[in-house]
Amino acid sequence: MLIWFALLALAAISALAHVAGRRRAAALAGGTQAHSRPGYHGAYLALWAAAPAAIFLILVLAAGGRLQSAVLRADAPAAVQALPADQQAVFFDDARAISRGFEPSLTLYAPDVAEALQATAARERGIAQGFAIGSLAIAALLAVGGFLFARRRLTPQFRARNQVEGWVAGLLIACSAVAILTTLGIVFSLVWESARFFQAVSPLDFLFGMQWSPQIAMRADQVGAAGAFGAAPLFIGTFLIMAIAMLVAGPIGLFSAIYLAEYAGPTTRSVVKPLLEILAGVPTVVYGFFAALTVGPAFRAAVNGLGALMAGGPMDGLGQYLLGVQNQMALVAGVVMGIMLIPFVSSLSDDIINAVPQSLRDGSYAMGATRSETIKKVVLPAALPGIMGAMLLAVSRAIGETMIVTMAAGLQAKATLNPLDTVTTVTVQIVTLLTGDQEFDSPKTLSAFGLGLTLFVVTLILNILALTIVRRYREQYD
Repeated sequence: MLIWFALLALAAISALAHVAGRRRAAALAGGTQAHSRPGYHGAYLALWAAAPAAIFLILVLAAGGRLQSAVLRADAPAAVQALPADQQAVFFDDARAISRGFEPSLTLYAPDVAEALQATAARERGIAQGFAIGSLAIAALLAVGGFLFARRRLTPQFRARNQVEGWVAGLLIACSAVAILTTLGIVFSLVWESARFFQAVSPLDFLFGMQWSPQIAMRADQVGAAGAFGAAPLFIGTFLIMAIAMLVAGPIGLFSAIYLAEYAGPTTRSVVKPLLEILAGVPTVVYGFFAALTVGPAFRAAVNGLGALMAGGPMDGLGQYLLGVQNQMALVAGVVMGIMLIPFVSSLSDDIINAVPQSLRDGSYAMGATRSETIKKVVLPAALPGIMGAMLLAVSRAIGETMIVTMAAGLQAKATLNPLDTVTTVTVQIVTLLTGDQEFDSPKTLSAFGLGLTLFVVTLILNILALTIVRRYREQYD
């Protein structure tokens, strides 16, 4: 908590340093022509007063806890060092809890260990206080040193503007590096853990196997037992639900975009477009509730009613099947997911249609074409590459959806194209495999990384295709 207050104090110090730098620059300049305006001198002084100390405090926030834990463990009592590793971890967690005012149960510890726990908690408080005070002292020295260093460099001919712009450029580069390193970290973690999984399971069996039943050893005689890791049913379920979703979102989103771009007046557009895009702000879990509580029962009632009409007649077998349909089915998940994707497709398609040059429409009207003929023969062909890119981006969004599928389609891995059957998807299985306390040494848990890597590659390919199409479209009509 003290570190956060120190960061706030640094912000105040930086503001004061900025004022001091402006006054210093004005006083030094006198009537001469300075290289940089006083504001740049103040910004330079503020940066040197706050940036080194702030970087140090951020590093303390990131790594200070581990350093304190290492110092605490380095001088642990002999009774604690004799404990197994897992019990030592619990011991130090309890010591930290006691130092923060909590009172965990001490009845599970032997008397000597319980006494050592109280002493360790007291040491932890002392280490934390000393660490905080030392960090604040070092930060204060850095702030004062940075201020004095920068103040000595202020002269009328000092290139403060170049220095400040260099700091800004460095900040932008650092932000870009964070984004790139985050992406690389995600890819590396997926590839590393997936490689461990594929050492135990053949990639061909994983990609083309038709049975998905991951297992882990629950008893000693089951060690080494392997489950069935054929992920083809998961991909079939994923693409089935995605196809249903796009059959709903594609036409409705595109037609709504055509109406908003070509037919709606300014007043209607200003009302309808925000209302349509409200759907984009609804959390996916709400769509899941809507599918499970409203759409699922409604579809089941409709299908069961159709089955009742067929039962007892020439199509009795189909009727009996329809009577057995439950709330959870691929059709429910696909329809609700399509509703969720409508504003995504509509908004992108609307922007793309509006980007078609008006000269193309005017030329069509000059040749005697009607509005509908112009849209069908001129506008849509011109916007087709961009619309296809929007559709592919919507497909990527549908493939990665989890909550709707979990609540509306079930968890059974089936290699079926029947929209009335329960299916599951890749993302749902990833969540299922990594839910709860899991060890990352079994093929069952590592299979989640194999699924994630495969899904990452598929989504990446779709995004690249979409961006390529959109880029070609923009180059053609800009």
